[in-house]
This record gives sequence, C-alpha cells and structure tokens, in this order.
Amino acid sequence: MKVKIFDESHEKDLEGKINSFLSTLEGEVIDIKFETAIMTMGDEQIYCFSAMIIYM
Repeated sequence: MKVKIFDESHEKDLEGKINSFLSTLEGEVIDIKFETAIMTMGDEQIYCFSAMIIYM
C-alpha cells in the first residue's frame, strides 16, 4: 500500500494535480481523503485544499 499527498491553495489546482496523477496510476485506488483548512491573517483568508490518495 502507498500514499500520495497533494496540497494546493486553490481547489481547481488540486483537482488538476489529482486528475493528472490518476491518469498515470497503474495501480488501484483504495481511498481518497479530502480536507479544507482556512486561516486568516488580518483581512486576508488563506485556503488550503489537501487530499491523500491511498493506492496499491
């Protein structure tokens, strides 16, 4: 079993990276975990979109 972790500041970037990885994956996806985190610095909001793909 292996894992691949992705972390992007925009959900479309995360989607593109995951789709690119999956298009070349020769193994089987076991599970995908997704998480969103938001942090504020003054008036600015910073987003973090992450996913972990568990595969064989």
